[in-house]
Amino acid sequence: MTVNTPLCFRGKKILAPMVRVGTLPMRLLALDYGADIVYCEELIDIKMLQCKRVINEVLETVDFVAPNERVVFRTCERERQRVVFQMGSADAERALAVAKLVESDVAGIDINMGCPKEYSTKASMGAALLSDPDKIESILTTLVKGICKPVTCKIRILPSVEDTVNLVKRIEKTGIAAIAVHGRKKEERPQHPVHCDVIKAISEAVSIPVIANGGSHDFIKEYADIETFQKATAASSVMIARAAMWNPSIFRKEGFCPLKDVMQDYIKYAVRYDNHYTNTKYCLCQMLREQLETAQGKKLHAAQSTQEICEVFEMGDFYEETTTIFEAKKTSLETKTQDEDDQMEDPDVIKMAVRFDKREYPPQITPKMYLLEWCRKEKHPQPVYETVQRPLDRLFCSVVTVAERKYRSTLWDKSKKLAEQAAAIVCLRTLGVPEGKLCEGENHLINKRKRQDQERLINRDHGEDLAEPSHKKANFIEETSDMSVSKM
Repeated sequence: MTVNTPLCFRGKKILAPMVRVGTLPMRLLALDYGADIVYCEELIDIKMLQCKRVINEVLETVDFVAPNERVVFRTCERERQRVVFQMGSADAERALAVAKLVESDVAGIDINMGCPKEYSTKASMGAALLSDPDKIESILTTLVKGICKPVTCKIRILPSVEDTVNLVKRIEKTGIAAIAVHGRKKEERPQHPVHCDVIKAISEAVSIPVIANGGSHDFIKEYADIETFQKATAASSVMIARAAMWNPSIFRKEGFCPLKDVMQDYIKYAVRYDNHYTNTKYCLCQMLREQLETAQGKKLHAAQSTQEICEVFEMGDFYEETTTIFEAKKTSLETKTQDEDDQMEDPDVIKMAVRFDKREYPPQITPKMYLLEWCRKEKHPQPVYETVQRPLDRLFCSVVTVAERKYRSTLWDKSKKLAEQAAAIVCLRTLGVPEGKLCEGENHLINKRKRQDQERLINRDHGEDLAEPSHKKANFIEETSDMSVSKM
């Protein structure tokens, strides 16, 4: 049994949120080397709200998947009590909705108030929030009151120390658990000196933990420097970005590991958790830095898959072994799921192994339209579709009820629409009713549509009302089910 311990932000060494870097492999590697807390990369609230939470049984992860099937955020049990989810938001209610979506899978929620990039500030997020204290207060107060996990925020400093301290005091009153301070102004870049004096002034002015950030360029070259930066800022904890990106073993109190070993450890996590190869390549390139022009660096730059990346680092065998294990696990889970489906299957459902291929039908004519037309002709209620999605592979299956009988395809499809068309085909073939395929010859629905198009043109020429009665239009509008998609 896992015991949930409230996250403490004092005396901690923390992996900073970094776009394209703070994905699962890097977070886990930082934890292995000694990081106490890891922040994910900033994820935008609107994008997260489009995602669906999916249990990935093959990888043993929790995935938040966008409508285009892209995994936006992936996490696992190993980091659940130490990962902070950072989001970009400029709206309190959206921020709360995202926080509730991920709350059970993370240790804390952070709002980014320091990103100076235009893509963030032009949407009133990131550093743009620093000029709107009322909105800051609204977002943080809403989160603190709305979720059980600790809430933090990450800011940059304002032009004056006094203004910065006053803002942080106001932020403290919202009830957040800690505040991370990047010791640079929003217009300053990494080559500019970090303002330790401002972070120190903040640390001395508030009672909540202050997390110092921005020391990679001036201070943090090795593990011992983390404490030096902490003392210079009087901060409770230190958050490390670029020094950890270059070599995440910066968190290792025994000292750096050889870069080759670090990169191989990173690749193992990238393969183990099916990280997208472009993200894997980006992170490895940040580690190689000046070695990018070497033969190995050029091969890495040319790699176009995870397998090719593994081959660059002489890890081809590891890739093959790991993917073979995953394929076997996936097959086993699919077999188990199919067995469970068969046991739970309603014996009264009529089944066939069919798929809908739109290339076999005229444009804009589908089996669902034919089935609807047949039901109206026979004076049956319109077809009712009930569609489910299988969590393992996110495929769909639909059951259609017509005249109190149920029909479905035994094949699962990649979309709800395809699954419903397949169910309609099973019904039509069972009934011996034409389904509209090109090979069936003359298509009466097409002819009917042509006649009504001609009638509309004649009416238009005679100045008659173009509005059609809804019952006539319905013959050619493919009706969709009002049944919500659920997980099987």
